[in-house]
Amino acid sequence: MAKEQEENGNGSSSLLVELPIREAAEGFELEKAICSHGLFMLAPNHWDPISRSFSRPLRLTSPPLTVTVRISQPPTSSSSTLYLRVYGASSLSPPHRHSLLNQVSRMLRLSESEENKVREFRSIVEALHGEEEATEYLRSFSGRVFRSPTLFEDMVKCILLCNCQFSRTLSMAKALCELQFEIQHQISSSKAAEDDFIPKTPAGKESKRKLRVSKVSMRLESKFTESKVDNSVSDLQLSQEPLDFVGMGSFPSPEELANLDESFLAKRCNLGYRASRILKLAQGVVQGNIQLTQLEEDCKETSLSSYDKLSQRLRQIDGFGPFTCANVLMCMGFYHVIPADSETIRHLKLVHSKSCTVQTVGRDVELIYAKYAPFQFLAYWAEMWHFYGQRFGKLSELPVSDYKLITASNMKNKKIATRKRSKTSAEE
Repeated sequence: MAKEQEENGNGSSSLLVELPIREAAEGFELEKAICSHGLFMLAPNHWDPISRSFSRPLRLTSPPLTVTVRISQPPTSSSSTLYLRVYGASSLSPPHRHSLLNQVSRMLRLSESEENKVREFRSIVEALHGEEEATEYLRSFSGRVFRSPTLFEDMVKCILLCNCQFSRTLSMAKALCELQFEIQHQISSSKAAEDDFIPKTPAGKESKRKLRVSKVSMRLESKFTESKVDNSVSDLQLSQEPLDFVGMGSFPSPEELANLDESFLAKRCNLGYRASRILKLAQGVVQGNIQLTQLEEDCKETSLSSYDKLSQRLRQIDGFGPFTCANVLMCMGFYHVIPADSETIRHLKLVHSKSCTVQTVGRDVELIYAKYAPFQFLAYWAEMWHFYGQRFGKLSELPVSDYKLITASNMKNKKIATRKRSKTSAEE
């Protein structure tokens, strides 16, 4: 419920909303729930290691409204409530409040089904390992893997994780949020300036694309008209919020991406071939060919049969191969399949002395983590996250400037990672 409303001294308004965490209250730690996957490091997310709070813009629906939200947990071990400080709104309608709480709950996996999975995973760990000190990281792992407030954002970010170092994934996510800010700024400017912003499709390609995007264009025009009134945050409001989000928008919506020129998007955000895949995903959502709400509804039953059906549907989307699909389905609550890539191969070699290849890694992870079924991914990720912490220090305490150091080359040598981190900190 809304607990408190106040006017800040600089003239901007904020609202405090309480989110009861009920069943999850026992042992729930905001820091562990958020700083549990590299997704928390991707824009527009911002974890503050000093205040141990999390901030980002969120889009509320019915009608559209963008606000910046800071999430914190009272410093008491028995706290059963999270505090959501909402900036950019003097009040929230019931639909806006519902949208806010749903998105925060999704990010932190605050649902009865997720809580049941956490408890079951912990029971399996205890039964397998008892009091062995070597597996302390498994027992201390929260069992909650951070995700985005929407499935669309998760899907795009899973595309950004493919075939590149994490430093580039970070830069691409940031560029997309900066682009969203530019698009939003253009909405309130003149039509002429808007035409200059969105590049024209070459004449030779126009006839081929005209029919395909005509419906998208109409929907975009409608969306932009609504956004002029309801979904804008002024530069003044942004500058008065707790973090510097000036020039940084929210994560772009399908409607904002669907009608952009592919070459422009690729160049503006350094996406490369990913631009085509992201555009096709956005267009599929806008045109109704990809029903995100239905996908989320279908994943409520996390059985093997529902996984197979959802995987088949995701594989029909351009660019959604086994690794991307497995990551998306992990975000949707399926933990029995491990998204395996070159990082997995390196991890098995370093930690398990397992000589594996691209061809064998899938079989190898099945053998190593089978005893944790149906939570193989949670066991694998607890181990991987612990290994990252050994290399780079406690990940929730890393400054944002050090996120880019989490690369393949720095994973090989702890001394190199530490030296590079120290050098970066000294230069600031």
